[in-house]
Amino acid sequence: MSQETISQQRDGFSSRFGLIAAAAGSAVGLGNIWKFPYIVGENGGSAFILIYLISILGVGLPVLLAEFIIGRRGGANAVRSFKKLAPNTKWPIIGWLGIIAAFMILGFYTVIAGYTIHYILLSLTNAFSGMSSEQITQTFHQFSSGHAPIIYTIIFTLLAVFVLFGGIKDGIEKYTKILMPGLVGIIILLVVRAITLPGAAEGLKFLFKPDFSEMSMNSILDALGHSFFSLSVGMGTMLTYGSYISKKENLSTVTCSIAVADTMIALLAGVAIFPAVFAFGIDPTAGPGLVFITLPNVFLQMPGGNIFGALFFLLLFIAALTSVVSIFEVIITYVTEELNVNRHKALKLTSIAVIIIAIFCSLSQTPNTALSFNGNTLFDWMDLLSANVILPIGGLLIICFLGFIMKKDEIADELQQGACSIKTTMIYLTITKFIAPLAIAIVFLTGIQALF
Repeated sequence: MSQETISQQRDGFSSRFGLIAAAAGSAVGLGNIWKFPYIVGENGGSAFILIYLISILGVGLPVLLAEFIIGRRGGANAVRSFKKLAPNTKWPIIGWLGIIAAFMILGFYTVIAGYTIHYILLSLTNAFSGMSSEQITQTFHQFSSGHAPIIYTIIFTLLAVFVLFGGIKDGIEKYTKILMPGLVGIIILLVVRAITLPGAAEGLKFLFKPDFSEMSMNSILDALGHSFFSLSVGMGTMLTYGSYISKKENLSTVTCSIAVADTMIALLAGVAIFPAVFAFGIDPTAGPGLVFITLPNVFLQMPGGNIFGALFFLLLFIAALTSVVSIFEVIITYVTEELNVNRHKALKLTSIAVIIIAIFCSLSQTPNTALSFNGNTLFDWMDLLSANVILPIGGLLIICFLGFIMKKDEIADELQQGACSIKTTMIYLTITKFIAPLAIAIVFLTGIQALF
């Protein structure tokens, strides 16, 4: 398929709001709803938030903007954009890394996303009523280690495919313009309910009171790592979305809007969770168990808790769906443009492949599984290798490509579309050359160390 044919057939975002809703939906995932509040509380509260915001400015934003610049300039999928901007070189490997990461992340992420459907149903039917903490814990372990998650994984994946079926404008943009305001509305309802509970002030204190005594080098590394991963960068997702952005849009403005939306939702999630956790004397340091074990205990003790529980898990479902849709798009855009396959066939092939990988990831969570190696299941390895290895490498290569390989006049042209100043362009290029690569390299080395 020629580049001219691709250009003629390419879809695109029809409005800035649709673009920001889709990109913010990609960035806002399960990690924003439970991981960010948890690591904030464990690392000095608002002292950690300050370091995180600095990390967003120094690492997250430069990589996000780099993906948008490369994607819009290339005007194609993650592999072809690099072929166009650096012909006859090895740089397209960045796009391949993104596609590999997309398959790996979808393999385990759709499994967890499927859990949210199950827990929405449990909450609506008030299934936790009368259960003890031990029974709620047992309920989760029995479910996650059984075969039922496979059914929910397939259901969730098919829902994502339904959204993707309409393409960018009539699919992703159309539904994220509904889903993202819905997500914000739900989280605000949960925030209002949480802060009106007796004892909620202790939760807010836990989350926001600066405690620099809790800060350490690990806290700074956590802030760097989360700022990088929370914006959904390093896998070509935003690069792919960038290829659909109109030349009329100011990329700097769009990038900042997405980062602000992502951070605000993460903070609101903390305000929705921790006041309720403290109000009922639940352990706030539950880590991964916070969502499916700790919070059902909280909702069980709250008046109208089954309704608020259903709303919370619906919030998780929306966050997961918008993220999964964006990751799928990386693969679909590649298949349609490089393999000359129409979108609907590409969706079928991709979804079948993802479901197969997800089934194996889910089965690796069952007792006595053979799908484990070196103490980690297939599910764990998909998570660890994508987050700690592929995404940091991808992000580092992307930022190095833009800082040292891509033509400066092309970068300036993309940045100055929508009236970005020359001064801003020069500051950005300085960050991409000297600050962001060092910070990402630190994140990568830390992640590698965590694997061994």
